[in-house]
Amino acid sequence: MAGTDLVRRSIAEAVGTAFLLAAVVGSGIMAERLAQGNVALALLANAIATGAALYALILTFAPLSGAHFNPLVTLVAASAGALRWRGAVGYLAAQFAGGILGVLLGHLMFDVPLLQISSHVRAGPGQWAGEFVASFGLIAVIESGKRYFPAALAGAVACYITAAYWFTSSTSFANPAVTVARALSDSFAGIAPASVPPFIAAQLAGAACAALLWRWVDRPIA
Repeated sequence: MAGTDLVRRSIAEAVGTAFLLAAVVGSGIMAERLAQGNVALALLANAIATGAALYALILTFAPLSGAHFNPLVTLVAASAGALRWRGAVGYLAAQFAGGILGVLLGHLMFDVPLLQISSHVRAGPGQWAGEFVASFGLIAVIESGKRYFPAALAGAVACYITAAYWFTSSTSFANPAVTVARALSDSFAGIAPASVPPFIAAQLAGAACAALLWRWVDRPIA
């Protein structure tokens, strides 16, 4: 029964992550087509669509899998003992697979080649710092929200990601599965494969620092 439950939860993670990437890539393609070269307008549309979809997806899948959709969230949960490592491995595989599927769905919907490699270079200390900040903030919001405002957590996460699209230099990927999947889309939302490893390193560092700091500042006072 435990194995069956893990399979079901992992499938929920895969489906949720697929829809998240379909929203990111699909809205990016639509925004680029309609914005007529106005990059700020395209980014605004992409950010709003992503945040709105993320809010709905968290509400939909939270009762089924916890709605992680993000290896950072899964790794932090496993390191805190909130999720068994066996389950974490299943979630991670589902998130990466679901992310890639979501990119393919986005391409399919907009009649562009399914298989692509991004040429959008995102590199340099500024962008890496942006990913650190985006990931740190996301984990901080989630860790605080789980304890202090669980009913509003979905909205808080969606609002944070929407805002971080604009206040971080990297436009806030903050998610290794999303980063890998977006390398397979040569669209507005894409990231060149060579830019992926530093982004993921910055994301892991930001998430780890946020988790460690939160556990220190939020521990009971003797």
